[in-house]
Amino acid sequence: MRTYSPKASEIDRAWHLIDADGLVLGRLATEVARLLRGKHQPFFAPHVDTGDHVVVVNAAKVVLTSDKAGQKFAYRHSGYPGGLRRTSYADLLERSPEEVVLRAVRGMLPKNTLGRQQLAKLKVYAGPEHPHAAQSPQPLELPGARRAG
Repeated sequence: MRTYSPKASEIDRAWHLIDADGLVLGRLATEVARLLRGKHQPFFAPHVDTGDHVVVVNAAKVVLTSDKAGQKFAYRHSGYPGGLRRTSYADLLERSPEEVVLRAVRGMLPKNTLGRQQLAKLKVYAGPEHPHAAQSPQPLELPGARRAG
C-alpha cells in the first residue's frame, strides 16, 4: 500500500461563510486557519495547499476577552531606525477590524510561501455584506469557537 499524496489539480475547493458576530477572536482564528490549511480534509498533506476558501463577515463584532483590546498591541516597522510603531487592538478594531482577524489568522499559518498562498484564500469583511454570493459559500457554524457573552 502506497501513501497517497494529493495533487494540486485534484483538489476541489469549497467556500465557507463564517459570521464572526460575538465570537472570541482566538477561537475564530484557529478554526479559520484549520479550514485554510485543509486539516479538516481526509487527504491533508502539510506540503500541499489542500484548504478551502473562507469568507468572514461581521469582523467588527469580534470579541477580545479579559481586556486584551486595551492591553495587547499590534506592531509594525517602517524599516528605518526608530520606525517601530504600535497600535492597541482597541484602536485597530475600531479603525480596521478586518486587520485584526487577518493578523490573528496569519499568525496561525506557516511562515513561508505555502502560508501566504493559504492566506490569499481568506476574505474578511467588517459588515454583513460580501461580494462572493456567486461562489455560494456555505454558512458554517463553528463548534470550537464559543460566543462571548
